[in-house]
Amino acid sequence: KGPYGGGVEFGERAFSEARWRTQHSVDKNADLYPTHGLGPISPMLDINRGNKMLHLSSTASQSRGLNKYIVDNGGPNHPNAKVKFKLGDVVTTIIKCAKGQTIVLSHDTNSPRPYSLNFRVQGTKGLWMKDSKSIYLEGTSPAPHKWESDEKYLKKYDHPLWKRFSNEKSTLSQSGHGGMDFFIIRAFVEAIKETNDPVIDVYDAVSMSCVVPLSEISIKNNSSSVQIPDFTRGRWKSNKPIFGLDNKY
Repeated sequence: KGPYGGGVEFGERAFSEARWRTQHSVDKNADLYPTHGLGPISPMLDINRGNKMLHLSSTASQSRGLNKYIVDNGGPNHPNAKVKFKLGDVVTTIIKCAKGQTIVLSHDTNSPRPYSLNFRVQGTKGLWMKDSKSIYLEGTSPAPHKWESDEKYLKKYDHPLWKRFSNEKSTLSQSGHGGMDFFIIRAFVEAIKETNDPVIDVYDAVSMSCVVPLSEISIKNNSSSVQIPDFTRGRWKSNKPIFGLDNKY
């Protein structure tokens, strides 16, 4: 089934995610999908496991992309061309962590560009950028102030589970997100089977999800800082880090 009306419909007459997701763009000016950014970075920074997100500040650009898409594909007289979308085309959220790190999230789904998570990790010894497959490590990279390919590092430090299941390409490709879904779902199932805590628990889920309403509050109040609740009630100080998982899951 293809998109009805050139993809400019939303609600009951729409196709796929537009049946429910687009209405949020009408009603809310917020980071509507923070998990794609926070999901990978949270375990790297030991969020809820020795570290926590303290407060955030969000700002949004003007809203133009969705209206332009409707006009371009449905015509200026289409009923949805008159819809006023609250969601800014680019929503930027800055999060301060207890251990001093800063997380920058960007919600940018209404601009014409190639698929990109714009994922970047930076520390005192260098930085890595996923989209460009480039890395720079001070004192290790062959030339100062010049990028090198990340290929040899990804190969050298590849996780044992990726190596173990790399030959099962059909399983990985069918699981979604380049195989990532397989590992997350498998980790959850294996943890439950062994009565262990899941890798991503309910505290992680709500910590990531609360960015949606909190970013909306911040934007409504001229990008003011908004405190992020401690859903663990202090247990983040003693919870063990999970970055890298283990050889089992």
